[in-house]
Amino acid sequence: MKRNKLALALAGLLLSPAGAALAQTGNAPSAPPQDQTGQQATQLQTITVTGSAIPRIDVETPSPVTTISAQQIERSGLTTLSDVVRAISADNSGSIPNAFSNGFAAGASGVALRGLTVNSTLVLIDGHRSANYAVADDGQRSFVDLNTIPLAAVDHIEVLKDGASSLYGADAIAGVVNVILKPHYQGVEGTVDVGTSQHGGGFTRKATFLAGGGDLEKDGHNGYLAVQYQKDNAIWLRDRGFPYNTLDLTRIGGQNNNIGQPALGVGSVYGSVTPGTLATPGDITSGVPDPGALSQPLRPCGPDSIARTDANGSYCEQNPLALFGQAQPAMEQGGIYGRFTVKLNDDTRAYLAASYFEAKTEAPGGPRQIQTGTPNNTNNIALPPTLADGSLNPNNPYAAQGKYALINYAFGDIPSGFDYDNHNARMVGGVSGALGEWNYDVTGVINHTWLDTKQYGFINYQALIDAITTGSYSFVNPGSNSAAVRAALAPGYSKTSTSDLDALDFSANRQLWDLPGGPLGLAVGAQIRHEAQDDPTLNPDFEFQGLGNAQTKGSRNVAAAYAEFDAPLLESLEVDASGRFDHYTDTGNGFTPKVGFKWKPVDWFALRGTYSKGFRAPSFAENGSSSTQGFVTYTPPDDFAAAHGNNAYVQPYGLSEYTLANKDIKPEKARNYTIGIVLQPTDWLNASIDYYNIKKTNVIAQADTSSALDNYYAGLPQAPGVTVIPDKPDPAHPDALPRPIEVVGTYINANSLKTDGIDVDLQAHFDFADNVKYLSEFTGTQIFSWVLTLPDGTRQQYVGTHGPYNLSSGAGTPRTRLSWSNTLVWGPATVTGTLYHTSGMDNYAEDIGFGPGDCISVLPVSCRVGSFTDFDLTGSYEINKHFEITASVMNVFDRKAPLDPANYAGPGANYNPTWAQAGVVGRFYNLGVKLKL
Repeated sequence: MKRNKLALALAGLLLSPAGAALAQTGNAPSAPPQDQTGQQATQLQTITVTGSAIPRIDVETPSPVTTISAQQIERSGLTTLSDVVRAISADNSGSIPNAFSNGFAAGASGVALRGLTVNSTLVLIDGHRSANYAVADDGQRSFVDLNTIPLAAVDHIEVLKDGASSLYGADAIAGVVNVILKPHYQGVEGTVDVGTSQHGGGFTRKATFLAGGGDLEKDGHNGYLAVQYQKDNAIWLRDRGFPYNTLDLTRIGGQNNNIGQPALGVGSVYGSVTPGTLATPGDITSGVPDPGALSQPLRPCGPDSIARTDANGSYCEQNPLALFGQAQPAMEQGGIYGRFTVKLNDDTRAYLAASYFEAKTEAPGGPRQIQTGTPNNTNNIALPPTLADGSLNPNNPYAAQGKYALINYAFGDIPSGFDYDNHNARMVGGVSGALGEWNYDVTGVINHTWLDTKQYGFINYQALIDAITTGSYSFVNPGSNSAAVRAALAPGYSKTSTSDLDALDFSANRQLWDLPGGPLGLAVGAQIRHEAQDDPTLNPDFEFQGLGNAQTKGSRNVAAAYAEFDAPLLESLEVDASGRFDHYTDTGNGFTPKVGFKWKPVDWFALRGTYSKGFRAPSFAENGSSSTQGFVTYTPPDDFAAAHGNNAYVQPYGLSEYTLANKDIKPEKARNYTIGIVLQPTDWLNASIDYYNIKKTNVIAQADTSSALDNYYAGLPQAPGVTVIPDKPDPAHPDALPRPIEVVGTYINANSLKTDGIDVDLQAHFDFADNVKYLSEFTGTQIFSWVLTLPDGTRQQYVGTHGPYNLSSGAGTPRTRLSWSNTLVWGPATVTGTLYHTSGMDNYAEDIGFGPGDCISVLPVSCRVGSFTDFDLTGSYEINKHFEITASVMNVFDRKAPLDPANYAGPGANYNPTWAQAGVVGRFYNLGVKLKL
């Protein structure tokens, strides 16, 4: 079905009299329908839990499900849905934080259960799919942006930590995060919160408003409106201490990577020049310094720099992190959500819900360098002695001697960075009720997102060559450059990316016949949906220096049907079986089964387990009209560097990885099983321990960069479809092998992976005299193994290391994540303390050739990234039933983020924002009020 036809069909459903109001969603609690006598009919249902389509009384299913209530969210002190979901202990490698402002999907946030990246965790709203973020992570992985889900309207969140393709289809390999919004609301309430960091920056303000009326049973209708707004100021690294505010780590035995050093091939805003010649006459990008020549500053060093002199000459050193670096970008987000329910008769309800959310992110960067490796190598660019008109070049102090001036320079007079403005419009509506022995639900979804991206400050290559040869840009006196000259050098570029999801879901369930343990339950369902994405390139014709070139375009239709049986074979034994058939217009057909059991021989003990198959359909970046160019910081091998005299040519640089979509790519396949126990030895303690084991095959991957580079250095043939493009030769060593500048390949079904681990959930609650209550909740995930197997049989172990380094922000795969919250309720007062812990990692990554014993970043302190533990304290006090005061201190003990110079999400801020963002934000105070009428 074409998108416009499907959208019209859905609009007809949503705007019809039966669809003009709100019905209970298939995954939220609902009141059982009543018979004509007014008594509750004998039904199988009380609640439908994520991972099963059959309503049930016992919420403990064969699959492990963790529920996060609105009250738990409020007590956590976390103010965004992104922070709440990413705090789940099972969230691991590939998770996307808001602080990753250097990424393809900057301005968005995503969850990655089991460390299987964001494209293997399915995010639902009220059990239904949402449109993906309009830009893929790393130009490859599609995901739902958590910043566009209304926290103010959240009733609870259900996290299914098990494969669920047998019910939900693609992407549910690692699990499902199902955000359940309030089905109805009566009353009026509003909140206002402000907060700030003890160390400066990050001032936040947030307001929410929730109002609704109408009793569904008495009045036959209910409607409510939720509005929220939040604005967070930037946090500048200049306000943070060592090592987050500098690239100079010499005081702890590391390198000094501050800008301005000719030896590193980077310049400050004051610039430096070295006399030389051209290796290729007429090519100003082939400069070679004169033997023994020394650099000199282009102009006097300013107060924001340090005058340096070393073996390479004199220059002005600057600390880019202190001058331009951010630990947190400025963000502004808000939106509105409305929902209306009507009770058409005793058995039938209908609903209509609509939302609009917008999230803005400002991500300024440091000044762009005149030296860049891609798409055009200007690392050896030189100012000519004479300009195009024959006059001496005023920018070249060696012009009178007829010498070229090799220049290192940062365009400090041209601001650079990105602005992101993400919009999400969603409409959902449908009808649910009873028809004979069947309970049914019909739901339509129309979801459109559009992302406006603006880049500024990136240098146009041809304009740069023209400016150098004509002398139109003054390097000696940048303040004299006109706005027109700067605009010609960095014209900027903007684009609008879109994604769409239109879906029509039908589900029904009923009881069949009685078994020894109760009635046999049956659920069936069908779905048709249309998906599309259009993400144009941000660097057309490779005109901008130092900027990748990714673009994605694709669309498809999906039709699916599923069925589930829940059989209580005995009072103590339940067996659940389900299966789903999917047809994709671009990848064909697939069937995914699942079977699970729960054995409860006594009231306080249950044994449960599941076995399932799953799949992930290729993203449009992987099989559409798409291509992706990304960069990783790459350090050449020691022997190669030695052949080039260990000069600036072989210092760490940006290696381009360019990958083309493959229309013949196959879906990824998965096999999951879980086994666990549920304990309730007393009425005050609940516990569950679940082991999971996932094997994924046909893993879609880029060309193996490590093998491709090994073959390049060894002079061996490359794998089919793989090309390594050499850079321009090193002017100082023209006969040596050039450094690789780009690895080109296509997406292939090349790898397999296997991971296993254990989840632990504990809840304890105690009621004391004098209206005192105590609650303790613990969740933890321990990964035993995370192994990637390459086509040649090579096994790469990532758990507890910085790998996979090529993934997203190179955040690594911590072995352990846990949280432990303790709440004391004493009458109107509530105090909660929450401890978060993420284990440390060995600082190597096998996917980029750094195995055990090899450090990505070598420092005498160790070859390990330390663990991070922080503690949050929140509290509230109800002055009366209408007015409440809330307060929190986040990171109470002001724990610092462990040193991690290898992580590239910062950028280069020497810490890991995916796991330790609180450690660079520091102690943070919040104060709020809540008014309820």
